[in-house]
Amino acid sequence: MATNPKPKTAERLSAAARGEIDRWTAKFPPERRRAALLAALTIVQRENGGWLTPELMEAVADYLDVPPVAVEEVATFYSLYDLAPVGRHKLYVCNSISCWLCGSERLLRHLEQRLGIKAGETTPDGRFTLKQVECLAACGGAPAMMVGGEYHENLTPEKVDTLLARLK
Repeated sequence: MATNPKPKTAERLSAAARGEIDRWTAKFPPERRRAALLAALTIVQRENGGWLTPELMEAVADYLDVPPVAVEEVATFYSLYDLAPVGRHKLYVCNSISCWLCGSERLLRHLEQRLGIKAGETTPDGRFTLKQVECLAACGGAPAMMVGGEYHENLTPEKVDTLLARLK
């Protein structure tokens, strides 16, 4: 008895996303397509408004020909991937030892008070999502925060307030 093969889920990815992923996979030998996983998840997350759905992660797994659990492991391990809807602006406060020693905890508490949310939450108006991350690799400019892929270093609560005022 013939069985119907599982339908391909990679079609859930846009043509633009598949093209961008293809540019990444071309950098690696064909048997190492998995090496493009971080880039693929970043591309798909950006295209989906800043977060990954289970269906999109399955589509990435299908497209790269890796087990879905491998994609889930990566997406849940790295704090720069989000598995739930996020705000228009994602605020990532670094908590590495350098940033912590230079006051990142104070910045995080300031942001929590200012935005009325805790780390890991999104403001009710959907404007900001606040996350504490382990390392942004900006030790020389500690404390650091990333907003929309842009690094901000040597921060103080006053500098954070100025930055927030510029975000629409």
